[in-house]
Amino acid sequence: MKKLILPGLTAAILFMASPQEHLNAQTPIIQTKFTADPAPMVHKGTVYLYTTHDEDYAPEGMAGFRMKEWLLYTSTDMVNWTDHGTIANLYNFKWADPAVSGWGGFENGAWAPQCIERNGKFYLYCPVQGRGIGVLVADNPFGPFTDPLGKPLIGAEYDSIDPSVLIDDDGQAYLYWGNPNLWYVKLNEDMISCAGEITKDKLIRKVENQKDPYHFQEGPWAYKKNGHYYMAYASTCCPEGIGYAMGPGPVGPWEFKGYIMKPNGKSSGNHPGIIDYKGKSYVFGFNYRLNFMITDKHHERRSICVAELEYNPDGTIKELPWWDDGVGVEPVGTLNPYKRTEAETMAWSQGLKTAKDDESGMYVTSIHNRDFLQVKAVDFGKGAKTFEVRAATITKGKIEIRLDDLDGTLLGVCDISNTGGWNTWKTFVTDVEKVGGVHDLYLVFRGGDGEMFNIDYWRFK
Repeated sequence: MKKLILPGLTAAILFMASPQEHLNAQTPIIQTKFTADPAPMVHKGTVYLYTTHDEDYAPEGMAGFRMKEWLLYTSTDMVNWTDHGTIANLYNFKWADPAVSGWGGFENGAWAPQCIERNGKFYLYCPVQGRGIGVLVADNPFGPFTDPLGKPLIGAEYDSIDPSVLIDDDGQAYLYWGNPNLWYVKLNEDMISCAGEITKDKLIRKVENQKDPYHFQEGPWAYKKNGHYYMAYASTCCPEGIGYAMGPGPVGPWEFKGYIMKPNGKSSGNHPGIIDYKGKSYVFGFNYRLNFMITDKHHERRSICVAELEYNPDGTIKELPWWDDGVGVEPVGTLNPYKRTEAETMAWSQGLKTAKDDESGMYVTSIHNRDFLQVKAVDFGKGAKTFEVRAATITKGKIEIRLDDLDGTLLGVCDISNTGGWNTWKTFVTDVEKVGGVHDLYLVFRGGDGEMFNIDYWRFK
């Protein structure tokens, strides 16, 4: 795997601020890929975060999107996120002709999705830009997802991007979408057919020569909490903030209430996804921070962020500072280091990428000297004796096992030697100093020039 930036530039850029300084702000929660358009879903105690994927090679300039697939990440503590890779792409939709002009063929078009569960099935609503909104169905949140219709659920003529879905308390489902107008339609219980007419909202719409009190742009996110209906969305353009409206029912009438996060010149876009989890509320969005840590040129290479959300007694939402200026979320759980932990589970990392093979599934690659990964809130209990890691390489390197900081307490060093191939896996074990309690864990990679090894998983014993 090739690194995104030139060798030697990684450390110079990423260490302008320490990892801890990054984590004290609303840091992008994924660093191994560029991700946008967060669609979180809570299911059986786990947060499933569906995202779009901005390709590394997105060109310089505004709106130069390169988006071909949808990704999935999971977390049970809101700080450590596990990469599950691609769960669908544009080729899932056989009706979506890649030759359609104006949208870059299948180099672009896999825009903001949302997934919802009903009756044991998982429905992933996907805009295929310029072609309409499709729906994919699976028996579990990881897929495989298949197209049950063989055609768009919503045609291309209705501002057809950024779907959001809500199932009301009475069981009626609603699908919302649009840019620059808000549209909606009722869905049948099968979730793949419409129960009524497609409707343009009477209030949240753009009317020529009239004021726009809602500042709606795109990216609606509909939900209900404590008897209130909410419509959050990317507001104004450009830059975009996150605005919201409230209403007495699932189709309003909507009343603009203000901003969850005001627009900021550091980012041309934003896109909300809102959930409740383990007694707290969270809003996801994105910024361009990782892109601008690499270059001062704008590329459509975005990075998902998350912040804790607070409500006033009347149901209105307290405004948040911009992602870079806020305080990072606290863990709502701990990680058990005595269970197998996939290497692609991270709170923060430097220089790393993820890849997939048939034997190991997802793994961490593009590991070079001084790269590292961090995992937060690791509960060592009374202490570990050994550290085990599964790696593959044709060269060699070392893993420094440290606590709480890149230069923190050194528990041990694990030597990685030639396994006979980049996908020929071997387990390496080293003794570690005994330590107990809850700590942040740093795996710091040391070696010579060039790529050192790949990692599948790790655990303590």
